[in-house]
Amino acid sequence: MKIKSAIMAGAVSVSSLCLLSACGNKQQSSSKLVQWQQPTNLTTLDASKATDNVSFGTLNNSNEGLLMAAKNNTVKPGVAKSYQVSPDGKTYTFNLRHSKWSNGKPVTANNFVYAWQRTVNPKTASQYSYLFDHIKNASQIGENKASLSSLGVKSDGDYKLVVSLTKPQSYFKYLVAMAPFYPQSKETVNKYGQSYGTNSDDMLYNGPFKVTDWTGTNDSWKLIKNNNYWNAKNIKFNGVKFNVQKDSNTALNQYSTGALDLTNLVGKQQVGEFKHSKELHNVDMAAPFYIEMNEKNNSVFKNINIRKAISLAIDRDQFTKSTLGDGSKPAQGYVSPGMPKHNGKTFIQDAGTKTGVSYNLNDAKKLWNKGLKEIGKSSVNISLLADDTDNGKSTTEFLQTSLEKLPGLNVSSQNVPSKSKLTRAQSGDFDMVINSWVADFPDPISFLSLFTSNGTYNNGKWSNAKYDSLINKAEGTDANNSNKRWDDLVNAEKTLMSDQGIIPIYYQVRPIAIKPRISGVQFFPTGSPYDLRNIRINNNQH
Repeated sequence: MKIKSAIMAGAVSVSSLCLLSACGNKQQSSSKLVQWQQPTNLTTLDASKATDNVSFGTLNNSNEGLLMAAKNNTVKPGVAKSYQVSPDGKTYTFNLRHSKWSNGKPVTANNFVYAWQRTVNPKTASQYSYLFDHIKNASQIGENKASLSSLGVKSDGDYKLVVSLTKPQSYFKYLVAMAPFYPQSKETVNKYGQSYGTNSDDMLYNGPFKVTDWTGTNDSWKLIKNNNYWNAKNIKFNGVKFNVQKDSNTALNQYSTGALDLTNLVGKQQVGEFKHSKELHNVDMAAPFYIEMNEKNNSVFKNINIRKAISLAIDRDQFTKSTLGDGSKPAQGYVSPGMPKHNGKTFIQDAGTKTGVSYNLNDAKKLWNKGLKEIGKSSVNISLLADDTDNGKSTTEFLQTSLEKLPGLNVSSQNVPSKSKLTRAQSGDFDMVINSWVADFPDPISFLSLFTSNGTYNNGKWSNAKYDSLINKAEGTDANNSNKRWDDLVNAEKTLMSDQGIIPIYYQVRPIAIKPRISGVQFFPTGSPYDLRNIRINNNQH
C-alpha cells in the first residue's frame, strides 16, 4: 500500500492492539456517536476502486468479506463460517453463512463471483487487481486474453464458494479479508452505474454499519448500526461520526474541549503533551520509511561502497528520538515488525542484522573515500526528494546535515507535494527519494516483492539475481513449504541489506489520543486499519 500523504498513513499495530479505557480529561462528548477525527476525506465506497486508508477503514466496517482480520495476525469467520484448503494448497472452499445485505436481500456466493470478476476486469481499472494474480486466469483476464467467466472462482449453490489458484499462496486467507475481495451486488452496481460508491446512498452494505450522510465531497460522514448485519446483536453502540480536520492544532483543540473522542497527534510537541497520559496510544505501523537510490539515472549509486557509506552516515536513533519524537522506531532492516512468527521467532529476529542499518561515521567516511576512488570522482552532487509534509521536511533537513559530513558530498533537498513526489519517484525523476510502504497483508512478501529487478515499485532499479531467485522460490517452488519459504524470505532480506539495495531509516508509529469513555477499538498491523465492531462507550469513565 503506497503512502499518499496522510491518506495512506494507516493506523496499524505490531500485534493488533485492543485499546482499553483509560483515565484522562474530565470533559467528554455527550454524543451517542463516537466522534473520530480523520486527516483526509473519504474518496470512495467502491471496494474495487479504493486505494486509500480512509476508504479502507470505512469499508472494513460497513462491509464484510469471507474472513475478517483478527488479533495476532490471525483471521476469523466473516461471511464464510468455515473454509477448507486442499492438500496442494491450490483450492479453497468457503462455506457461507446465511447473511443479508442492508436492504434485507441475501448475500450469496454469486455476489463474490461477480465482485471478483468486476475487480479483475481491466475496464474497472482497479489498482488492487494484482492481489488476485494467483487466482486461475486472473492475469490473463487483466491482459484481455481470457473471459471474465474463466476466473477461478465459482459458486456451488448459494452458500458455497470454490476458488482455484494457479499455485499455492499461504497468505490467501489474509487477502480475502481485504476490501477488494468483498462481495458486491450486480443489481446494485448496474442500478447506480457511474455513481455507485460515490456517495453513501448509491451503495449497499453487508457489514455491521451503514454509511450515511456522505455526499461524495463533504467533510464528515457517519457509520450507523446495520440491523440487517448477521451479528447485529453484538454491536453495542450506535455508530461513529468521522470528522475531517486537516489542521492538527485545531483537531487537538477540539479533542481538548470534548468535541472529539479520538484524534491523531502530529509531531514531537503534541505527543509530548500526552507523554504521561493513558489517553496516548502509540499505534505501530507496518510502514518502513527508506531511501531509494536511482541506479539507472545516476551511475554513482551503482557503487556498493557509496551506497553503504550513505547508510552508515545516518544516526537513526538520534533521528527518531530528537527529530521525529513521535514514537517512531529506528529501522532494524527493511521488513517491518508486525509479521507473523515462524517457529516462535519474528522475522526481524531471523533476518534482522546490523548490516544496512548501522551508524558509524568513521567507517562511512572510509567507504565513501574508497567509493569515490573507484568511480574516479573527488566530489558528488546529489538531490534528495521527499514530500512537503512536516515530517518530510524534517527528514530531508536531518539527512542533508548527516550526509554532508561525507567529504565531497553536496546534498540539495527537494520537498514537493506528495502526489508529485510519487509521480516523480515512479517515473525515475530523482537521485535519491524517501519512500514508504504499508504492508497490505501480514506476510514479508508484501514488502520484499517490491524490489525484484522488474518490480513495479522498484523505483531505483536496484537489481540482484540472487534476490530475484529467492523471491521466485518463495512464490513458486517453495510456496507450499512453510520452512523453505520462510528461509527464502529471510535470505532475501539479508541479501537486500548486505548489498544496500535500499537504505531503511525508520518504522513509523501513529500516535493517537482516545477519550477514556471509548474502549474496544481494534487496530491491525496491515490492510484495513481498524475494526469498530467491539467498541464500548462508558460515559461514566473519566
